[in-house]
Amino acid sequence: MESVYSTYEAKAKFSELLRKVRQGGRVVITFHGQPVAEIRPIEKRMETLEERIERLTAEGVLSPAPAKKGTWKAIAHRPGALQRFLDDRD
Repeated sequence: MESVYSTYEAKAKFSELLRKVRQGGRVVITFHGQPVAEIRPIEKRMETLEERIERLTAEGVLSPAPAKKGTWKAIAHRPGALQRFLDDRD
């Protein structure tokens, strides 16, 4: 159940609006006839990580990582690198 109130009405009847929301209703606040806010009950169930990522991606907050362009090769371990560095310094 959704109720619509102007900014002026919402300010004057705020306690009543909260009572409606506590009972599961939704309240839309308008400014010069245009909806600008919605007051609704808080969802009790927590989102899973996958749901949160999906929602944030849909909202444009997150974007998928770009595809990998190439692979990196591991550098071969060469023993004595520190000693060679110290020898070159002198």
